[in-house]
Amino acid sequence: MRLWIAFWNILLKDMRTYYLKPPNISWGLLFPVAWTAMFFIKSGKGLDSILALLPGVVALSILFGTTSMLAVTVTFEKKNRSFERLLLAPIPLELLMLAKTGGAVVFGVANAFVPVLMALFLADLSQVNWIVFVPAVFMIAVASTFLGLFIAVAVSEVFEAQTFSNFFRFPMIFLCGLFFPIEKLPVFLKPLSYILPLTYGADMLHGAVHGRQSMPFPLDTALLGGFCVGLFAVSLWNIKRKWIL
Repeated sequence: MRLWIAFWNILLKDMRTYYLKPPNISWGLLFPVAWTAMFFIKSGKGLDSILALLPGVVALSILFGTTSMLAVTVTFEKKNRSFERLLLAPIPLELLMLAKTGGAVVFGVANAFVPVLMALFLADLSQVNWIVFVPAVFMIAVASTFLGLFIAVAVSEVFEAQTFSNFFRFPMIFLCGLFFPIEKLPVFLKPLSYILPLTYGADMLHGAVHGRQSMPFPLDTALLGGFCVGLFAVSLWNIKRKWIL
């Protein structure tokens, strides 16, 4: 019970300190709106394009929201040595890092539903398979958060984390099937698509929204879950190697 109390208090502290600040709330709302408006205007296909664009906009809102915020929280606290006080707490490192990343997951899920709420007023979402869509949003948020943790642990400055994040984020826009089918990519780029976790999350979203997934949902879920476990394990290993030993 005490472990869960510690987990909850660390999560609440991060939410109050970072995620619930007015600038972050406004940024979390404006960023998905900007993505939605940009692709909607660029497509020039009218309201019919909303369902086609929705999976990509949702995935990008999660990806950029989680990685950007986690780069600030973890890197800033490590630089100011406040993270070292948490390491002294009598709780397992795994639980501590789950608490530190929990706020980013919540922030990413909240970001995801901003374009969904916008789409509700502009398109018919009755065909969306919410039983698949909601778990896909959550798993993308977890995978993106752990990717942000992996990046934050690898650097020492906030600006380095943001720069390193772009090394992963921008290729995902073009290689993960968000807006361009992977089948239409050049042959030499297709293998890169399948080593990026967002590929499988985007496939789940496409299948949930308009039924055009390229892989079975259980396979997407298993592979995305594997990326989550792998990124979290590597991040913990780096923390122990760089920050504790």
